[in-house]
Amino acid sequence: MKPIWIVDDDHSIRFVLEKALAREQLAVRSFSTSRDVLAALDERDEPQVLVSDIRMPGGSGIELLSRIKARLPGLPVIVMTAYSDIDSAVSAFQGGAFEYLPKPFDVPKAVELIRRAVDESLREEVAEIGASPMPEMLGQAPAMQDVFRAIGRLSQSHVTVLITGESGSGKELVARALHKHSPRAGGPFIAINTAAIPKDLLESELFGHERGAFTGAQTMRRGRFEQADGGTLFLDEIGDMPFDLQTRLLRVLSDGQFYRVGGHQPLRANVRVIAATHQNLEERVRHGAFREDLFHRLNVIRLRLPPLRERREDIPMLVRSFLARSARELGVDAKRITEAALQRLAAFDFPGNVRQLENVCHWLTVMAPAQVVEVEDLPPELLAAVPRPAVASVAGAAPGAGVAAPPLRATGAGLARSASEVAAAPAGSSPAAPALAEPMPASAPGAGPIAIDENWIAGMEREVRSLMQSGHPEVWDTLSRRFEAKMILAALEVTRGRRIEAAQRLGIGRNTITRKIQELGLGD
Repeated sequence: MKPIWIVDDDHSIRFVLEKALAREQLAVRSFSTSRDVLAALDERDEPQVLVSDIRMPGGSGIELLSRIKARLPGLPVIVMTAYSDIDSAVSAFQGGAFEYLPKPFDVPKAVELIRRAVDESLREEVAEIGASPMPEMLGQAPAMQDVFRAIGRLSQSHVTVLITGESGSGKELVARALHKHSPRAGGPFIAINTAAIPKDLLESELFGHERGAFTGAQTMRRGRFEQADGGTLFLDEIGDMPFDLQTRLLRVLSDGQFYRVGGHQPLRANVRVIAATHQNLEERVRHGAFREDLFHRLNVIRLRLPPLRERREDIPMLVRSFLARSARELGVDAKRITEAALQRLAAFDFPGNVRQLENVCHWLTVMAPAQVVEVEDLPPELLAAVPRPAVASVAGAAPGAGVAAPPLRATGAGLARSASEVAAAPAGSSPAAPALAEPMPASAPGAGPIAIDENWIAGMEREVRSLMQSGHPEVWDTLSRRFEAKMILAALEVTRGRRIEAAQRLGIGRNTITRKIQELGLGD
């Protein structure tokens, strides 16, 4: 979520609201003049909610409201005003303000009002998502970006493609994207699941039949190859095709000719074939269940579609997209989902992959009792599953051995080692300066809980005492900011700057790490 912007030339007002919103775990950015707000907007920063005073030097809140609404018409703006400025409050409402906050105000009521404005802005965002056309495919994970790049490279090609991936991972979506972005996009896209059609009917489905070719063949019927002429034929679950039909398919792929069932006249069709399977075709070739020559004919270009558990960072955007789609199909308001619920979904393995996640979102749209989905609203099978913990290991240590955290510096210069020191520490270092290895996969067998080295805790205690004895103000905030900054910098160095992966490994949300980077000034 984006930060709340507070605009007031009175430092005490800004301070009170900053502290109150921070306690509510809401990110805040403060400004003393309307000029500063407009300058931030020029830098393409945007708030979730704007809280603005009316009377300020360098431009009034009413003028700011007008200019803000021209740029961001859906942004909730709360106008702060003294009782004597009630006329200005009326003007603010006429200018599109969400609400006005009279001064002096009760802090809890102010926070409640800002919370309502945040909810309104989130509803607007969901509505925009639901109203906009859904992209054919979503994915920020590196493995999905590789798939998108491959689709782009194949956009001007007619070559045969074999798509591999688990059931429910979206193989047909990839096939449709390959067709849509190819020179054949104006032609038909014909899909057939070879595993779902009985063997006796599959030949007729693929190649058609002549009248009287078999009992019940009352008329001539064109097969899928003829129907796909000039376009693309998608053969799903090709690994389950009967062996004798594989021979006929190979002949079509080799010379482009085929016969209808019961026919004697050779036919030709200008068709691009895209095949898909969840099976290991090499293994089926070794066992004699799949023709080797057909395998090589299909395996010209192979695209592997990753399962959802290998692209967990895509789950939040997929969830929001599926919730919006389900709401649109059912004609209801789209549900919103909390960060905790998203993290619980991201920890689930989803054996049914994207299809299963889409079904979960449809279930939530129908069954979740409130408009905001909490962890306890998730389907029972997800709640019953044990969440996958974030696990790390010491370089060279056996699985299950704990990782010792590096000692904290007990000085005012900082609480933790720098990220570069952590990354550069060699494997096998002494216990006083252990090296951090790449985290073990969460599924690693025998992985145990992380062991905490007491040295850095003692160092932190000494630092707290030192700062308090010196009369340092806001010890908690000072040390918390240092600690969070060091953790995030170390995580970003381990993940080579990939924020989503760093957030996942730290066990926090993507929005949280983005907000923390902004708050701590780590973005430069």
